[in-house]
Amino acid sequence: MFVDSHCHLDFPELAQDLPQILAAMHEHAVTHALCIAVDATGWPQVRALAQANAPLFASVGVHPDYADVAEPSVAELVAAAAHAKVVAIGETGLDYYRRDGDLAWQRERFRRHIRAARECGKPLVIHTRAAADDTLAIMREERAHEVGGVMHCFTETWEVAQAALDLGFHISFSGIVTFKNAAALKDVARRVPLERMLIETDSPYLAPVPFRGKRNEPAFVRHVADEIARLRDTPVEAIGHATTTNFFRLFAIDRTLHAAR
Repeated sequence: MFVDSHCHLDFPELAQDLPQILAAMHEHAVTHALCIAVDATGWPQVRALAQANAPLFASVGVHPDYADVAEPSVAELVAAAAHAKVVAIGETGLDYYRRDGDLAWQRERFRRHIRAARECGKPLVIHTRAAADDTLAIMREERAHEVGGVMHCFTETWEVAQAALDLGFHISFSGIVTFKNAAALKDVARRVPLERMLIETDSPYLAPVPFRGKRNEPAFVRHVADEIARLRDTPVEAIGHATTTNFFRLFAIDRTLHAAR
């Protein structure tokens, strides 16, 4: 069994084909998926998807790359997370790759998300790109370790991974780990403790080999697990079992109440 810990099924590329996507998940033993919110306007949709489909869960948050959007308060984030199938706060964090100038708004948004997570007791889904030092500094300053969470679609160095692990966070690998030019990331995938690892698609983006360049979907998360199994010289079933167990533990989901159908 496998779980896709990060996807965007509300995005137009996937929402129009949801029945087929869910059927493909079942066919490829992907039992559950976490649908990640990126903007407050999309919160009702991701919650509705999770409510209507047993294999799906949801988060609430505003992506760091989204400028000029409504900035939710801590109270608004906490209220939005008060839903049985909302299991995380995020996607949040810092992204300096596509932005320049004064990015204080990103840092303040990130702080509000961490404070909301601490208030409602739900883990964080953190995005960081070209901003690892500031991301880790804010995580420490805002006591993100009190709730933990996951560094999603991890592409940083082993040193950054180690710092996040020291803060109690999990490391999630996407289809990028299957790319031939991802040698440094492959090394990180060999070294992260299996009990702190998740796998994801970040679909509709970053399709793994052999689907690179095509639309991604949760059923393809098996290929991420296959590559990690190859790198660690371990059966893919062990990767599936560990990352699935980690998912349910991290997001405090009762597996007996949400068994695959």
